[in-house]
Amino acid sequence: MADFYELLGVSRTATPAEIRQAYARLARERHPDRFSDPVEKARAQELFREVTAAFNALSNEKRRHEYDSELERPQPHSAEEIARDAYQRAVERLEARDPEQAVELLRASVHHAPREAQYHAALALALSRVPRLAREAVQAMEKAIQLAPRNAGYHADLAMLLLSQGLKLRARRALELAQQIAPNDSKVARAADYLGAEDEPPPSTGGGLRGLLRRKP
Repeated sequence: MADFYELLGVSRTATPAEIRQAYARLARERHPDRFSDPVEKARAQELFREVTAAFNALSNEKRRHEYDSELERPQPHSAEEIARDAYQRAVERLEARDPEQAVELLRASVHHAPREAQYHAALALALSRVPRLAREAVQAMEKAIQLAPRNAGYHADLAMLLLSQGLKLRARRALELAQQIAPNDSKVARAADYLGAEDEPPPSTGGGLRGLLRRKP
């Protein structure tokens, strides 16, 4: 579990004002736009994402209390344990209607268990719940498919994600692959229904995400 206080360079007794000041300083010093070198820029983007997650957690009184409580819990040690723990906490955050924190937890899952397709698929569907991150969702689901190419449900989820972004032709191709693998799968059938309804608005993937996350690895 990342130490948000350490990331921001503040103590655990820091006031809200001190937390805001620390975040503002780091945002100025490490913002990705300050770097032209691709490697340095990528590092800055990752750090800025982590720092922003830390600020979002510690600047909200309720979330800070929850985070402090989590710090007191026994911490997992192996990469597999860390990934599973983050995944399970992502379930809790989604049930609390906090998809952005769920995304950060699932990023940790895929970082520590990069070969676990289910974590990538869960991350994809969590990303789809945050409008500004929706484009990343397709890439994450494609990674899940790369790891588990015979999982028809992942292909169907990809079709739904593509459809939600208005990419209907790509969505149809993803659906065709799902139908080749498991034509009678209920998720595949639902995706086919959506794609066949020309006048329907793009569907939300929220239900699929909750169902996927409830199936713990």
